[in-house]
Amino acid sequence: MIQFGTNPIAWANDDDQTIGADIPTARILDEAGRQIGFDGIENGHRWPDDPEALRALLAGYGLKFISGWYSTELLTRSVEDEIANAAPHIAKLRHNGSKVMIVCETSNAIHGDAKRPVNDRPRLTPAEMTAFAAKLEAFAAHLTAQGLTLVYHHHMGTIVESPDEIDALMAATGPHTHLLFDAGHCSFGGGDPEAVLTRHAARVRHFHAKNIRPAITAKVRAEGWSFLQGVVGGAFTVPGDQEGGVDFGPLLKILKAANYDGWIVIEAEQDPKVRNPLLYQTLGLATLKRLSKDAGLI
Repeated sequence: MIQFGTNPIAWANDDDQTIGADIPTARILDEAGRQIGFDGIENGHRWPDDPEALRALLAGYGLKFISGWYSTELLTRSVEDEIANAAPHIAKLRHNGSKVMIVCETSNAIHGDAKRPVNDRPRLTPAEMTAFAAKLEAFAAHLTAQGLTLVYHHHMGTIVESPDEIDALMAATGPHTHLLFDAGHCSFGGGDPEAVLTRHAARVRHFHAKNIRPAITAKVRAEGWSFLQGVVGGAFTVPGDQEGGVDFGPLLKILKAANYDGWIVIEAEQDPKVRNPLLYQTLGLATLKRLSKDAGLI
């Protein structure tokens, strides 16, 4: 069953916690749950770490806990150490009935560094990618045994950003490693979202409906902006925004053809002082529901 969710970074950013710091937590939850009507919300730095406290907080606003980002450091630590480090996060997901665990390798990532151009991101050689994928698959197998599916988040400023890197990771992993497909990061990373999603739809278990403003992402590349400069500058937006460059209708049809039945989540961080989260998230959800109905997903 398709469910629609959001991410609190639309209101209060995780990578730069000064963005949206003045917005009360209660406002985020009230707007997401009661006013806009999302089914669930992903993790954020405002939420309690205690699994039951988290469940109770979100339930008070009619929201389910979808899942949350987990930063692996498999390039620098063993699978056994990663499993031990992830235990509290895994427990939180299981207590809240989450089906997927969002994972991204961050041991050498630069997306959180406001002074580093996103163009200067780390890259792996083919041999390094193969070695990383083997460790990721072993970690994913552990999650499978815990009742969770690992969904890898390709992301700007990290070792899996370009379409070629997405392809390489998918080719070197399996059957326990799956994909979080993010339309915005795919496009920003130089990919054609329709082509990349078509290639990997059978392994997609989570979908981020992130849009980009092509005029801004082009400036990020050309002028050497950091990822966070891009965020504040308006690189990302929601489905339905006329400035957006991603056409979500065909993507949702691809998901339908692949019998996708997971979450569709709007993950679109913007500067809330410039772009009102309530208005943009309302637009995004209405657009996704309309397009999902047209695609036969709902």
